[in-house]
Amino acid sequence: MSQAPSSPPRPTAPPPTREQLDAELSRRCIDLDPAGYFLIKLDREAGELVAEHYGNGIDERGLATDPETGEVLSCRGGEPRQPLAVYRGCTAKQLGIALTEGPLPLPVSRFDHALYLGRELQKAEWCLVNGLDYIQD
Repeated sequence: MSQAPSSPPRPTAPPPTREQLDAELSRRCIDLDPAGYFLIKLDREAGELVAEHYGNGIDERGLATDPETGEVLSCRGGEPRQPLAVYRGCTAKQLGIALTEGPLPLPVSRFDHALYLGRELQKAEWCLVNGLDYIQD
Protein backbone atom coordinates (compact mmCIF):
# COMPACT_ATOMS: atom_id res chain seq x y z
CA MET A 1 0.00 0.00 0.00
CA SER A 2 1.43 3.35 -0.97
CA GLN A 3 1.52 6.32 1.35
CA ALA A 4 0.38 9.79 0.42
CA PRO A 5 3.19 12.29 0.11
CA SER A 6 3.68 14.27 3.29
CA SER A 7 3.07 17.98 3.33
CA PRO A 8 5.97 20.31 4.00
CA PRO A 9 6.05 21.51 7.60
CA ARG A 10 4.09 24.69 8.21
CA PRO A 11 5.97 27.60 9.70
CA THR A 12 5.01 28.18 13.30
CA ALA A 13 4.77 31.47 15.09
CA PRO A 14 7.41 32.10 17.73
CA PRO A 15 6.20 31.53 21.28
CA PRO A 16 5.02 34.67 23.07
CA THR A 17 7.44 36.49 25.33
CA ARG A 18 6.81 36.47 29.07
CA GLU A 19 5.60 40.04 28.86
CA GLN A 20 3.17 39.21 26.03
CA LEU A 21 1.86 36.16 27.87
CA ASP A 22 1.42 38.14 31.10
CA ALA A 23 -0.42 40.95 29.26
CA GLU A 24 -2.71 38.42 27.56
CA LEU A 25 -3.51 36.64 30.82
CA SER A 26 -4.18 39.98 32.54
CA ARG A 27 -6.95 40.69 30.01
CA ARG A 28 -8.96 37.58 30.92
CA CYS A 29 -12.31 37.93 32.64
CA ILE A 30 -12.27 37.02 36.33
CA ASP A 31 -14.97 36.59 38.93
CA LEU A 32 -14.65 38.53 42.17
CA ASP A 33 -14.20 36.71 45.45
CA PRO A 34 -17.39 37.03 47.52
CA ALA A 35 -15.21 36.77 50.65
CA GLY A 36 -13.75 40.20 49.85
CA TYR A 37 -10.59 41.83 48.57
CA PHE A 38 -7.18 42.84 49.93
CA LEU A 39 -4.99 45.90 49.83
CA ILE A 40 -1.37 44.88 50.29
CA LYS A 41 1.12 47.35 51.75
CA LEU A 42 4.61 47.45 53.19
CA ASP A 43 5.42 48.49 56.76
CA ARG A 44 9.11 49.26 56.33
CA GLU A 45 9.64 50.27 59.97
CA ALA A 46 8.37 46.92 61.21
CA GLY A 47 9.86 45.02 58.25
CA GLU A 48 6.46 43.48 57.54
CA LEU A 49 3.97 42.88 54.78
CA VAL A 50 0.45 44.08 55.59
CA ALA A 51 -2.74 42.74 54.00
CA GLU A 52 -5.92 44.68 54.76
CA HIS A 53 -9.06 42.61 54.13
CA TYR A 54 -12.22 44.41 52.99
CA GLY A 55 -15.68 42.96 52.53
CA ASN A 56 -17.70 43.45 49.40
CA GLY A 57 -20.95 42.47 47.78
CA ILE A 58 -21.20 41.51 44.12
CA ASP A 59 -24.01 42.91 41.97
CA GLU A 60 -25.79 41.25 39.05
CA ARG A 61 -23.13 42.61 36.66
CA GLY A 62 -20.33 41.05 38.71
CA LEU A 63 -19.12 44.39 40.10
CA ALA A 64 -17.91 44.83 43.67
CA THR A 65 -20.31 46.77 45.85
CA ASP A 66 -20.16 48.28 49.31
CA PRO A 67 -21.97 45.73 51.51
CA GLU A 68 -23.52 48.55 53.57
CA THR A 69 -24.74 50.86 50.79
CA GLY A 70 -24.91 48.64 47.70
CA GLU A 71 -22.94 51.30 45.80
CA VAL A 72 -20.40 50.08 43.24
CA LEU A 73 -16.90 50.40 44.68
CA SER A 74 -14.48 52.60 42.78
CA CYS A 75 -10.91 51.47 42.15
CA ARG A 76 -9.74 55.02 42.71
CA GLY A 77 -10.86 57.57 45.23
CA GLY A 78 -14.09 57.35 47.13
CA GLU A 79 -14.65 57.35 50.84
CA PRO A 80 -12.05 55.49 52.91
CA ARG A 81 -13.35 52.15 54.17
CA GLN A 82 -12.40 50.31 57.33
CA PRO A 83 -10.85 46.87 56.82
CA LEU A 84 -12.59 43.84 58.31
CA ALA A 85 -9.19 42.53 59.42
CA VAL A 86 -5.51 43.38 59.07
CA TYR A 87 -2.97 40.58 58.59
CA ARG A 88 0.76 41.09 59.11
CA GLY A 89 3.77 38.92 58.43
CA CYS A 90 7.51 39.07 57.84
CA THR A 91 7.35 36.89 54.72
CA ALA A 92 4.94 36.14 51.89
CA LYS A 93 4.82 32.54 53.08
CA GLN A 94 3.85 33.50 56.64
CA LEU A 95 1.14 35.89 55.48
CA GLY A 96 -0.14 33.53 52.77
CA ILE A 97 -0.53 30.71 55.29
CA ALA A 98 -2.43 33.03 57.65
CA LEU A 99 -4.84 33.92 54.81
CA THR A 100 -5.42 30.38 53.54
CA GLU A 101 -4.91 28.13 56.57
CA GLY A 102 -6.03 30.33 59.45
CA PRO A 103 -9.22 30.15 61.48
CA LEU A 104 -12.54 29.80 59.68
CA PRO A 105 -14.14 31.53 57.95
CA LEU A 106 -11.16 32.14 55.69
CA PRO A 107 -10.92 35.58 54.07
CA VAL A 108 -10.30 33.92 50.66
CA SER A 109 -12.87 31.66 49.01
CA ARG A 110 -11.57 31.29 45.44
CA PHE A 111 -8.48 29.45 44.22
CA ASP A 112 -7.70 32.12 41.62
CA HIS A 113 -7.83 34.78 44.34
CA ALA A 114 -5.47 32.76 46.56
CA LEU A 115 -3.02 32.35 43.65
CA TYR A 116 -3.20 36.08 42.89
CA LEU A 117 -2.52 36.91 46.54
CA GLY A 118 0.47 34.55 46.57
CA ARG A 119 1.95 36.31 43.53
CA GLU A 120 1.36 39.74 45.03
CA LEU A 121 2.75 38.79 48.44
CA GLN A 122 5.92 37.42 46.80
CA LYS A 123 6.29 40.64 44.82
CA ALA A 124 5.69 42.74 47.95
CA GLU A 125 8.27 40.75 49.92
CA TRP A 126 10.83 41.19 47.14
CA CYS A 127 10.21 44.96 47.18
CA LEU A 128 10.50 45.06 50.98
CA VAL A 129 13.80 43.14 50.99
CA ASN A 130 15.25 45.19 48.13
CA GLY A 131 14.07 48.63 49.31
CA LEU A 132 11.79 49.19 46.32
CA ASP A 133 8.32 50.68 46.10
CA TYR A 134 5.53 48.12 45.87
CA ILE A 135 2.55 48.67 43.57
CA GLN A 136 -0.25 46.12 43.73
CA ASP A 137 -1.59 44.84 40.39
